[in-house]
Amino acid sequence: MGDIDPRTAQGGLHILIAGAGIGGLAAAIALRQQGHRVELFERSRFANEIGAAIHLTPNANSALLRLGIDGTKFGAVETEQPLATIDNKAHAGKWRHKWTLVHRAHLHEALKVASQAPGPGIPAQLHTSSKIVDIDPKNATVTLENGGTFKGDVVIGADGVHSLARSKLPFAKDIKPFSSGKNAFRFLIKRQDALEDPETRSLAMVYSSVDMWDSDEKRVVIYPCANNELLNFVCIHPDTLSTINTSSDWNQEASKEALLEVFKEFNPQVLKMLAKADPYTLRVWPLLDMETLPTWVDDRLAIIGDAAHPFLPYRASGGAMAIEDSVSLAVMLSRDVTREEIPERLKLYEKARHNRASTVQQMTRDSSKPQSVETMEAMTDYIYGHDEFDYSTQLLRKHLWNKLPAKYWRQPIVFGPMPGPRQDWWGRNRVQKSLKSTFQTASIRFKTSRTLLQNLLPNERYSFTDPSTVAYASFSQTRLHGMDWLGGGGYRHLGLYIEGVQYKKTDGEVVKGLYLPILFESLTDPIVSGREELGMPKLYTAIEAHERSNSYHLTTSWEGAVWGHFHLEDLEDQDFSMNPPQNIGKGDLIYRYMPQVGRANKGQPEAEYPVLVPQEEEQKNIPSRITRLRTTKNARIEIDALSWEALPTLHHVISRLAEIPVDEIVSAKVVEGEGVADVSCARRIEFCVTYTVNHDYKYRLEYAYCCRRQYTASYV
Repeated sequence: MGDIDPRTAQGGLHILIAGAGIGGLAAAIALRQQGHRVELFERSRFANEIGAAIHLTPNANSALLRLGIDGTKFGAVETEQPLATIDNKAHAGKWRHKWTLVHRAHLHEALKVASQAPGPGIPAQLHTSSKIVDIDPKNATVTLENGGTFKGDVVIGADGVHSLARSKLPFAKDIKPFSSGKNAFRFLIKRQDALEDPETRSLAMVYSSVDMWDSDEKRVVIYPCANNELLNFVCIHPDTLSTINTSSDWNQEASKEALLEVFKEFNPQVLKMLAKADPYTLRVWPLLDMETLPTWVDDRLAIIGDAAHPFLPYRASGGAMAIEDSVSLAVMLSRDVTREEIPERLKLYEKARHNRASTVQQMTRDSSKPQSVETMEAMTDYIYGHDEFDYSTQLLRKHLWNKLPAKYWRQPIVFGPMPGPRQDWWGRNRVQKSLKSTFQTASIRFKTSRTLLQNLLPNERYSFTDPSTVAYASFSQTRLHGMDWLGGGGYRHLGLYIEGVQYKKTDGEVVKGLYLPILFESLTDPIVSGREELGMPKLYTAIEAHERSNSYHLTTSWEGAVWGHFHLEDLEDQDFSMNPPQNIGKGDLIYRYMPQVGRANKGQPEAEYPVLVPQEEEQKNIPSRITRLRTTKNARIEIDALSWEALPTLHHVISRLAEIPVDEIVSAKVVEGEGVADVSCARRIEFCVTYTVNHDYKYRLEYAYCCRRQYTASYV
């Protein structure tokens, strides 16, 4: 047994949430799943829920699925063209999750049920008809209108645009929501009603479609929900054309006559659709805006959703941002958090969310202005290509790393000169090459989350070439044999290879390739030489292979603790001349790190810089040829993080590998051949580079690495 972790949680926190709308209920689900006890206080009775439809964008669905909420289970409709400026077909495969349209009341009911139903954690307790009239951020207490007082460890303000919780924050008391100059009528009709009318039938025939009509200051948007059975209407217009109380709730009653008067100049077919408005669901909604708050937290109080950042409806982001807030908050208030850490964890939540929400707010405001195609694409990628769970998890991980005393990033030590794959016994460059050495490579390529893999990139100069939320990677294991520098013997290595990565140099040039964050090897000698001479991120693990006539099975372990299984079944021989290797960039991108000696240096680097292994040069240096190729799509990957005690030197790596989702096995193959490269072409990408290193999060020091000698290689 290892030492007891002093950060062990004290039975979970008691969390009080003001408001049980979409944001409040999502927060309740996420926080109960972390082992906390949650109570919600809702001022309404939840009687006669009307609601309307809302967009669940890919980033919103990413967060909801983490909570176990799948909109397609309660009528959400996948849309082909979610907004006028976004063609979903053009973005097919770009996002890991669907863009759906859902009835707000159906989503709200699903969240309400999930927050209180049996399942992970303690079911949340919901208090309806419970209006909060006071909140104490320091003592985490709420006072109800009936005089009742509740004390917890944290108070979450999810109480909407007219938030009481917001008024309790420093510098926020005088910040009030104001009219954007627009109001919106909202209502629902049955699709069948439109289909049965010859004058409107053509507008209702195309399912899963978002339709829009614009004039200079007005807009009518129609989109489906409830399994395509209902049509939702959003009719935006100048606020001078409809009467509304901006200090009241958003769903104020409106008359059909007022609706038709405001849009009387629209074409007759649209007006006929508007005339079908169900008076029971017809409401008018003020489109409110608000200044950016300087802070969202104070002591033990944090606000989320519209309380922190009300949104205009143009980018379909109001609900999504509230859901992202909830997921981020639950990540920061992890199950092992102590009560003393609450204020700093709430600040960390604000750090994760404030800039993103404020940026999306501004993008929403700018949507009414003309935009270039490039600007619209960048806006789309930023808003919808985000995974808040991955982002907040990495931010918390960095925060916790920083709190560790004198964290070392260790490298093995080699005693004196030794022969290796690139030298003879006397340390001279090897003249004889391993031309007859053989290799057998088994690899599994899969589709996964770009937003999660982003967290494995070393610093801000590394990025993905494609901003979509989908990425591709491979686990690839190679058995080498007949290595002359090992006396004719060999070894195995297994690496994670991430596709579509680029490194941006200080002069702006971009180098693209496969990024290799980890390479496991089964023999000490190549680990030592590879780390010292090449800067390879190598660690030891045992790798065992079991090959049959049409299958290949790998097991990885450390001291008997098995952490990985990789299976390739139903292998079939292929004509390898018809399967040329993929050209995914200039080569392999790796990252060299060597620590300074001495605890006083707190793990600061002796050397730290990017490295490229140019595969074309490697092939010219030691040509290899394929002698056999077998392929299959029947493959699977199983990684078990185990525990720190089981993997004391590998758990920090294996636990991260276990987090990587395998959305789909794209391909798998076993390649055999001869001619093994010695990787002698590996080189630094540049010799003068300045960037903020990401392992020392406390000091955020700037390092510059320069070299006096001129660099003349072809790949710079």
